[in-house]
Amino acid sequence: MERRDLGELENKIGYHFKDKLLFRRALTHSSFANEQKINKFEDYERLEFLGDAVLELVSSEFLFHRNDSMKEGELTKLRASMVCESALAYCARQFGLEEYILLGKGEEMTGGRDKDSIICDVMEAIIGAIYLDSGMEEAAGYIHRFILSDLDSKKLFYDAKTILQEVVQQNNRGVLHYELISEKGPDHNKVFVVEAMIDKERIGSGAGKTKKAAEQQAAYEALQHINRTGVK
Repeated sequence: MERRDLGELENKIGYHFKDKLLFRRALTHSSFANEQKINKFEDYERLEFLGDAVLELVSSEFLFHRNDSMKEGELTKLRASMVCESALAYCARQFGLEEYILLGKGEEMTGGRDKDSIICDVMEAIIGAIYLDSGMEEAAGYIHRFILSDLDSKKLFYDAKTILQEVVQQNNRGVLHYELISEKGPDHNKVFVVEAMIDKERIGSGAGKTKKAAEQQAAYEALQHINRTGVK
């Protein structure tokens, strides 16, 4: 994939790095770093470690003040769902972060740019890089803009399967299940198409790089349909 202009990404995230090499490092996967025989770059893994800690602190403080009566166990569960791999990857895709990740040729060919695990890692690495570049205030601002904003909509997406199951059970609509309709592409870059079904009725469809991702998308579409039409 052609390398993208990192200044373009800085404009998207609303933060411009003083240390441009630090920013580049946050986007560098180990597969790319290992391929560089000359001028070898460091990868993002240490920044990811730091960013994960900053994210945990900022999200914990946010939930602590937002949910006065919530118990420790409930807060922990809510935080885990908000900053889990699929949730962070979803947030990152909202501004196209995956397009800027520096991947090695092998990882690129095997679909690495679409892997939630890699996109999530880079999201955390950028948090760590911003923290080192400008401190906690700027890092927290980034987290609030892209992870802690519009939580109701995001929760509907990354917890769609659980929410849909509860809606179906509460209204005694039948048995919810998912059917694999097709899988296309080579083994390293498949696309799965899944339909969410209640008994024999199709209520949503989705596509994704894994069956789980496709099911999540199908559940999300089903919830949107139910919310839009008021179907019970």
